[in-house]
Amino acid sequence: MRLTQFSPGAGCGCKISSANLDKILSAVSEYPAIPQQIVGNSSKDDAAVYDLGDGYSVISTTDFFTPIVDDPFDFGRIASVNAISDIYAMGGRPLMAIAILGWPVEKLSLDVASNVIEGARRVCDEAGIALAGGHSIEIADPVFGLAVTGHINTELVKQNNKAKAGSTLYLTKHLGIGIIATAEKRGESNKDDILNIVNSMTTLNSAGMSFARIPGVNAMTDVTGFGFLGHLLEICEGSNVIAEIDMDKIPLLPNLNMYIEKKCFPGGTFRNFKSYGQKIAELTEREKVILCDPQTSGGLLVSVEEDSKNNFLKIASDINQQVYEVGRLLPNNGAEKIISISKN
Repeated sequence: MRLTQFSPGAGCGCKISSANLDKILSAVSEYPAIPQQIVGNSSKDDAAVYDLGDGYSVISTTDFFTPIVDDPFDFGRIASVNAISDIYAMGGRPLMAIAILGWPVEKLSLDVASNVIEGARRVCDEAGIALAGGHSIEIADPVFGLAVTGHINTELVKQNNKAKAGSTLYLTKHLGIGIIATAEKRGESNKDDILNIVNSMTTLNSAGMSFARIPGVNAMTDVTGFGFLGHLLEICEGSNVIAEIDMDKIPLLPNLNMYIEKKCFPGGTFRNFKSYGQKIAELTEREKVILCDPQTSGGLLVSVEEDSKNNFLKIASDINQQVYEVGRLLPNNGAEKIISISKN
């Protein structure tokens, strides 16, 4: 029995669209401001941050989804790396995780659920944290994820609404996860390409801890279910800048064009474009399906000031973190289109 047959929207592709999420949250009454809460949901950031008042802050986040692969151990690993990534995207160090498990006990073996949790434990060990507990429910389709707590020197917190015009944008992982995962679900992928996406999705974004210590890194987020353009748009709108992306520099997974020709597109791609496409300059169909593709456990998107680029690249090299320059940020002088795409 294949886990992905229980996934109407696999991995981060099952996220509620950003437009629908905005509608949900806009109908919720405002809560009183808490001075110690320095990052909440108003900026659409990756995690909440609470200032302890002693120079350090607590970071709190949660993430869970339906299976994106059939192997339960890998599903647990991917879901855990994805959840922990939100801590790294804020620049923090994870401290502890608790599991969130929903399982159709009448349809799927409990041994399969055990393998999912074992995958999570393996990732938590790699991140140097404990999987300290959790909560489980019976549910029609399997879901798994983590709630993660981290900490950070308050001065080092990296938010997605502090980017500055003149900065260069870098990405740490290749795009195309959703496309190849959809091909796998349809039985149209090859083994090497699945190994590539599993390796990508199970690679921790721990470089975020090092990048946070660079003063010229002014904004950081991870690229997940809203696609590259969706998460870049959050940076741009929050920071009042516009972005120019060089399509020729976007790192893509091997053989992606083959799967694009087969039209292996997850439904989340078109939900994403419907949510924010009006804010993006004209795209070709190929650009749309790549840049709006929902990423699961995607890479970090980092905004770096010009005078810090060399230091950023040196630190990335020192920690063996590949980074790809993909574009730049410009002042927003009332532009109707927030993101534009250039190509040779």
